[in-house]
Amino acid sequence: SDGSVRGSERVGYDGWDFISFQLGSKSFVAADDAAEVTRRLWEDVNEAERLENYLKHICPEWLRKYVGYG
Repeated sequence: SDGSVRGSERVGYDGWDFISFQLGSKSFVAADDAAEVTRRLWEDVNEAERLENYLKHICPEWLRKYVGYG
């Protein structure tokens, strides 16, 4: 592995896709008009920065920890 990190976060509601975050483009994708409201809010409060940190640093650290437990 070259150490690069790829990923996304997907949020669903009541069994349906709602909104997702794509790490590569650092952007949100709203599944419908209702999710568009959330997308705008999350862009306003810089949620992308928090998710980028989580997906690039926190998640891989925990994954390595738990894989190590074997």
